[in-house]
Amino acid sequence: MFARRSTLPWPLIALFTAGYLAPYLLPTTVGRLDSGLPLTATEAGAVGSALLLSSAAAGFLLASRVDRVGPRTLARLGLTLAVLGYGGAALAHAVPAVVVGALVGGFGSGTSTAVAATGIAAQPDPHRATTVGLLGVSALAGAVYLTVPHLGPGHGQPLAAIALTALAVWPLTARLPLRTAPPRGRDTAATPLPHLRAGLLLAATLPCWSLAQNALWGVSGRIGLTQAHLSEATVGAVFAIALGAGLLGVVGAGALGPRLGRALPIGGGTVLIAACITLSASATDLTSFATGEIAWNTLYPIVLSYVIGLAASLDPRGRWAVLVGSASSLGTAAGPLTGSLLASQVGFPAMGTVLAVGLLLIAVPMAAVAMGAGRRTLPVVEIQVETQAYDKATAA
Repeated sequence: MFARRSTLPWPLIALFTAGYLAPYLLPTTVGRLDSGLPLTATEAGAVGSALLLSSAAAGFLLASRVDRVGPRTLARLGLTLAVLGYGGAALAHAVPAVVVGALVGGFGSGTSTAVAATGIAAQPDPHRATTVGLLGVSALAGAVYLTVPHLGPGHGQPLAAIALTALAVWPLTARLPLRTAPPRGRDTAATPLPHLRAGLLLAATLPCWSLAQNALWGVSGRIGLTQAHLSEATVGAVFAIALGAGLLGVVGAGALGPRLGRALPIGGGTVLIAACITLSASATDLTSFATGEIAWNTLYPIVLSYVIGLAASLDPRGRWAVLVGSASSLGTAAGPLTGSLLASQVGFPAMGTVLAVGLLLIAVPMAAVAMGAGRRTLPVVEIQVETQAYDKATAA
C-alpha cells in the first residue's frame, strides 16, 4: 500500500497529468489526424477512439496488479510506452504506423493513470489530490491548445506534446516506491473488492456520464459554425474562455472540498450539466452558445473531481478508482461518434435533449452511491482533518 502522507504527492500528480493529457487533447489530436493524413473525419475519430480504448484496457488489466508489480516499475513502463508510442506516431507518416503508435501510447497512458489512481486512493484526502491533478492537466492542455495552432500544419504536434510530457515526468518516478507494503497477515492480491454493489453501480453509470460530455464536445465546433452561424475565430475564442473557466472550476472544487458532501456536487452538478448541454445544443447565437459552453466547462471538472474522489473512497487500494476511470474512458471513446450520429439523424437540439435526459436518469444512482459512501467515509475524513496536520493532498 502507498503510505498515507501529509504532503502533496507530486510524483503521483505528475503521473496523473501525463496519463490524462491524451484524453484532454483528443479533439485537437483527431482534428490534426483528419487534416494531416489521408483519413476521413470518421476514420480519424476511430483512431482517437482506439487510443482511448487501449488506455481503458490498460486500466482494467492493471487495476489489481499495481501492488504486486510495484508502482515505480509500472509507472516507468507506462511512460516508456507513451514516449515510444506517441513519439513514433508523431514522426510517422504512414497511417498504419500512426495507428499502432496511438494504440501503444494509449496503453502507456492507461498504465500511468492506473498507478496514479492507486496512489491517490491511499492519500488522506483523495478529493483534494484529484483537484490538483485536474488543475495540472487542464493548465497543460490549455497551453497546448494555445500553442499548437502556431506550430504549422501536420498531425504530429499534439502527439509529440503528450510524448514530451511523459518524458519530462520520468525522473519523478524515482520517488515512487519500488514495492508497496501489504497489510499484515493478509494477501492483498486475494483481497476482494469492498463495496461491490456501489462500485459496480458507479462503474456502470460512468461510461454513460462520460459519453454525454464527449458527445457534446465532439460536435460543439459544428454547432457554433453551422447552427449559431459564428466564425471559426469566434468559436475558437469561446472554447479558449471555456477552457479557462474549467480551470476556475477545478480551483473551486478544491476550495469547496468535502463541505457539501459528495451527493450534492455529483447529483446536482450532473443535473446542471444536463441543462448546459441542452442550451449549447440548441444555441442559435453567440450568447446562448457561449453561455452553454462556458457553464458546461466550469461544471464538468467539478463533478469529475468528486466522482474520482468517490471511487477512491470505495477502496483504499485504489482498485475501484482505476476500474471506474477505465469505465469512464469507454464512454469518452464512444462520445464523439455518438454525438455525430445523433446530430446527423435528429439534429443538434434533439441530440442535446437525448443526452440531457440520459444524464438526468443516471444522476439518481450516482447520487445514491455518493450518499452511501459518504455515510461510511466522511466521518473518518473529518477525524483526520482534526487530528492530522497535512497540506492539500494531490493525486489522480
